[in-house]
Amino acid sequence: MRKLFGSLQAKYMLLIITALAIVQFAYLLSAMLMSGIQNQFETNDSAAVYYDEVEHSWHNDITRLTEINSEAMSRMFEKWSITYPESSMFWVDEQGNLASSWQVSWDIPSYWTSSYTVSFMKERYGGDPFTVVSVVGDQAKRGFAVLEIPRSVFNPPLMKIYDQYGQWLIIGVVLIITLFIVISYLFFRSIRKRLLHLQKAMNNRNGDGLPIPIAISRTDEIGQLENAFNHMVTELNESKLREQEEERIRQELIANLSHDLRTPLTKIQSNAYSLTKLNLPVESEQAVHSLQRSVEQIDTLIENLMSYTLLMSHKYRLEMKDVMMIRFLREHLATWYATFEKADFEIDVSLDGMPEFVWKVDPIWLGRIMDNLFQNVLRHASSGRYIGLKVESKHGYDAIIIVDHGGGMDSPSNESGAGIGLSIVDMMVNGMNLVWSMQSDEQGLTVEIRRTHQ
Repeated sequence: MRKLFGSLQAKYMLLIITALAIVQFAYLLSAMLMSGIQNQFETNDSAAVYYDEVEHSWHNDITRLTEINSEAMSRMFEKWSITYPESSMFWVDEQGNLASSWQVSWDIPSYWTSSYTVSFMKERYGGDPFTVVSVVGDQAKRGFAVLEIPRSVFNPPLMKIYDQYGQWLIIGVVLIITLFIVISYLFFRSIRKRLLHLQKAMNNRNGDGLPIPIAISRTDEIGQLENAFNHMVTELNESKLREQEEERIRQELIANLSHDLRTPLTKIQSNAYSLTKLNLPVESEQAVHSLQRSVEQIDTLIENLMSYTLLMSHKYRLEMKDVMMIRFLREHLATWYATFEKADFEIDVSLDGMPEFVWKVDPIWLGRIMDNLFQNVLRHASSGRYIGLKVESKHGYDAIIIVDHGGGMDSPSNESGAGIGLSIVDMMVNGMNLVWSMQSDEQGLTVEIRRTHQ
């Protein structure tokens, strides 16, 4: 039962059923009250319901009077006033004098002429109050008696009830409708408040950027939604922990492999260097040099793999500072100059006469970017035997441009790898809020690193 009424649908249906029950109860109660009041009115009005019955009874009582004087007339007036409390009566004798009156509220004349009497009867005919004029006595003519009753007395009982209690009925109906509206408003406001609270809770994040579980207030549909949200948060946290554990294991594996690989590589490189000191045949000497290049490539790949792992885990330290770019490029290219000359590269440097400009970057990161790009030129564009380095300053940005004549990205290369070097370049460029692009064609590859002026 508790589970049934814990549903929002059940609560809303209960609200509707309660409203209908209140309306029916109010209708039955009103009908019972009106029936009782109607019976009361009908009991009080049983002496006369229609005009002709009142008129007939008045004529009978007046004409049957045996004793005609003020006292007898007053007794008869009193008897009629019991049946009709709102009535008024008076008697004018045969001489036109006002002989007796009862509850007359208007200014009645003390003497009645024939013309005034005719005018009075004409004025009251069909008007309000209902007026009955009857000749007094049966044989001897002793004037006339007048009965006046407000026409509202003859209204139907329901009309009397409405006139007397109509405003209370309207107030009751308005109160019932208002009560239903207020309860409905409170019901839906509670739902809206809980939904807004749920929306706000869904936007809260912890240190890992994941949602925070929320407290389940009730067991209705919204409570089930909150429970499902908490279940999702739990799964996300577990997935995050698994991901972090996998990342930790991967980093440890890469670090261990790098260390384990570098130890034998160092030995191989030392032995190869020792072999170069010997007088070896030409073919053996070429094999030793090839072995040295392979060791250097493997060492570079290991270094790139370590850097890529650190960048992916956001553990590669970034320290931004102002760097004078012309000077930095000259110094960094100088470390590669001998390498390019040894590989018979034409080195085209266009830095002379260029105005010095400053970038806010990490010099270690930028040096690593240049190393990777120069290494790619040596490995993949050696057929062109050309490398160009220049800077460009235009309105809105400064740029570093590296050009080779190796045939572009689509040309086949024996040194092609998994692209870790370019991935490192991309992450480091974006990490320092720089922009880079590559344009490749049959003539070679152009790499541009750009910094927009703030």
